[in-house]
Amino acid sequence: MTSKPTRRQLLATASAAPFLARAAAPRPIRLGGPIFLKSDDPKEQAKEHRRLGYSAAYCPQVGLAESERIRAIRDAFAAENVVISEVGAWKNMLDPDAQKRAENQKYVAERLALAEAVGARCCVDIAGSYNPKVWYGPDARNLSREFFDATVENCRKAIDSVKPSRTKLTIEMMGWSLPDGPDAYLKLMSAVDRKAFGVHLDVCNVINSPQRFYNNSEVIKECFAKLGKWIVSCHAKDLEWITELNVHFLEVIPGRGSIDYRTYLTELAQCPVEAPLMLEHLKTAEEYDEGKQYILRTGAAVGVRFA
Repeated sequence: MTSKPTRRQLLATASAAPFLARAAAPRPIRLGGPIFLKSDDPKEQAKEHRRLGYSAAYCPQVGLAESERIRAIRDAFAAENVVISEVGAWKNMLDPDAQKRAENQKYVAERLALAEAVGARCCVDIAGSYNPKVWYGPDARNLSREFFDATVENCRKAIDSVKPSRTKLTIEMMGWSLPDGPDAYLKLMSAVDRKAFGVHLDVCNVINSPQRFYNNSEVIKECFAKLGKWIVSCHAKDLEWITELNVHFLEVIPGRGSIDYRTYLTELAQCPVEAPLMLEHLKTAEEYDEGKQYILRTGAAVGVRFA
């Protein structure tokens, strides 16, 4: 487990040296993604990950009360040297409806407890949204002090109720909600001020302007320079700019867009903490295989190894 950053360290990181301490030598990257196996047997699921060349996994379907299945998942994946990268929460902790908000906050805490029980690297969610119709949608208040303070309270509440020692609660950056970039994430970490709060990096979610799109290599470097010490899991996808009369970035299979994977993989391999890279948001096994093969080829081209 990484040591708890002090407020002074976090603020210094945001404005000081261009790079945090790197790994002594590039480490093999753990790549993972969804599987399409029609079996709920943890041993078969773990073996399928290895058959596909994955050394990291999303947490299989399991409930917090299923202690025997949790143990079976933990043991089966450990036996195949496949780490469970993350337990997704994906609920709006800032839902405008008070009852739904309370239910969602309870659910996130339960998912954090599951991540701790199964030995996942993190439980991941977004901060949420004040949008009354779309749980992750845009709203002017999503960039407000009110949003920031409520997110700090929500994160502290979940962490303090679970008191995890092996996993981290993480919040993905979003293009239209806080945290919307590495500096905003540093401020959130400082305010939450909990050892069990970490970073989940989805580079595509940070690309919210032409400037960041054109300069995504530098954005990637900045994210790792400022947040690398606390990154515990990452997402792999790509962005294509669709030509319209306004800015429209579309998620696509890795390799079909403009995200600089040479830089992404190089930086990830130098990360001081082993953080799996997880393919997501694709539709078919064939699409996932295409993305995987592109990442493997790109890694080989820059001298990055995979676990």
